Amino acid sequence: MVNSQDIKNLLKSACRDLFGQEVEPQLSRPDEKFGDFSTNVAMQLAKQLDKKPSDIAESIAVKIDGAKVAGPGFINITLPDEAIAKAAIGATKIPKPLKDQEIVAEYSDPNPFKVLHVGHLYTSIVGDAIANLLESAGATVHRVNFGGDVGLHVAKTMYAIIQNLGGELPDKLSNVPKDGRAQWMTARYVEGNDFYEKPEAKITIEALNKQIYSLYEHNDKNSSLAKIYWTTRQWSYDYFDEFYAKIGTQFEKYYPESQTVELGLKAVKENMGKVFEKSEGAVVFKGEVHNMHTRVFINSQGLPTYETKDIGLLLKKWEDYHFDQSVVITGNEIYEYMQVVLKAVEQFAPELVKKTTHVSHGLVKMPGGVKMSSRKGNIVSAEAVLDMADTANKKINQKENFTVALGAVKYSFLKNRIGADMVYNPAESVSLEGNSGPYLQYAHARAKSILKKAGDVKAGKIDNLESDERALARKISEYPDVVAQATGELLPSHVCTYLYELAQAFNRFYEKNRVIGNEREATRLKLVGAYADVLKHGLGLLNIDAPEQV
Repeated sequence: MVNSQDIKNLLKSACRDLFGQEVEPQLSRPDEKFGDFSTNVAMQLAKQLDKKPSDIAESIAVKIDGAKVAGPGFINITLPDEAIAKAAIGATKIPKPLKDQEIVAEYSDPNPFKVLHVGHLYTSIVGDAIANLLESAGATVHRVNFGGDVGLHVAKTMYAIIQNLGGELPDKLSNVPKDGRAQWMTARYVEGNDFYEKPEAKITIEALNKQIYSLYEHNDKNSSLAKIYWTTRQWSYDYFDEFYAKIGTQFEKYYPESQTVELGLKAVKENMGKVFEKSEGAVVFKGEVHNMHTRVFINSQGLPTYETKDIGLLLKKWEDYHFDQSVVITGNEIYEYMQVVLKAVEQFAPELVKKTTHVSHGLVKMPGGVKMSSRKGNIVSAEAVLDMADTANKKINQKENFTVALGAVKYSFLKNRIGADMVYNPAESVSLEGNSGPYLQYAHARAKSILKKAGDVKAGKIDNLESDERALARKISEYPDVVAQATGELLPSHVCTYLYELAQAFNRFYEKNRVIGNEREATRLKLVGAYADVLKHGLGLLNIDAPEQV
């Protein structure tokens, strides 16, 4: 009996044998003086059996070693020291309930022709952690990325690029510095939005939008416009790859909108009159029938909108992976939009929608709370956030260590529950005190230094623990349950909270208990080793390095 699932199985068996009832026991972790686990399973059964919870609890407690009845019918369970120690030492052996499942995790989703901003950084970090959690539970996870390489925003940028070059002159692109290409294209995007406000330019940009779609239709690689488009498009993807490598993110596949248009259009056209209908020259989905709003899927010019491309994306992911689950991570600002798109797909492919989970998150704000807009050009780039953390780390900790700075940003983002807006404070994120990434990285390095100083430790059976040792072992043993909860709820913040509490628990232990040179050195070093293993594993799930020394 070493983990919560074992205890649940014992309780289920007892309820079945004693009362012929199938029940899913609820477990909690009480204060240690009351036991290691507590359950209200007797209260769950009371109404069905028409008996007092305390009487039911007494009957169940007889069947479970270490069980005692408390209050009106709670059952507290205390595990033997050997079981607690075994659970702590094997805490990183995470159960695999998602074994053989194929899961697609889609996140980051930047549009080419612009720099990655802080929102993309946040989504990339959160997406990585969620994908890692799903993998830890045994799933095969396919990390994918989606972005708009066609559409009006691209046409605006192309128009501004052509104006900047003095015409459709692709050879002049060689004048753009290689290390500033993304910023140069972002500036053109901002200019393109300004141009679009002028009637004459607007007409030209809308015509250019159709031309860009036709590049794909005719497989045009050689015209002057094609050379400008394909060159700058590739600049974007090269920039994305370089940045993702810098933060330790890898994607199995990019899905550009140009690859999802055809499937999306086909689905919309096949479901005309059943799901979609014509309205003022456009094709729409009437969301009001489902207490939603109406959205356009093909505009009056005959061009597909974002909605149609998103339908194509869902169908393309299914075509490529036949997934058991598709997790899509986006900002809160498109929550309602996604609900309409999924509701439309539900009308003709309900099983795909059942397999799709949309996780939405709030905005990342900098101190001062200025709202960012890529159209206006007042964004905080992803690179700038990392530079802020790196600068703060050098100033506050007097050390140049990008691993620590990157870990600080990741942890600062992940420790907050997904959904609400957050304010990122560079100085707080790199602090070596309090709930921060560097604090946990230093905690791991400290534990490894203890183990290194001790040298080899002889293996042996742990069958008894002193009270402080038991408290630490008990906290370490909670790790698999925390990971299971974080995975089930797709909330990496649970792992962050636990790791911080674990580091605090170890500090309390270490302040009062000598490890090296103590007569219980072997036992205590095993606990230090288990603690270090859990810290490293947990930081790994968050995609944060656990250095041996910092």
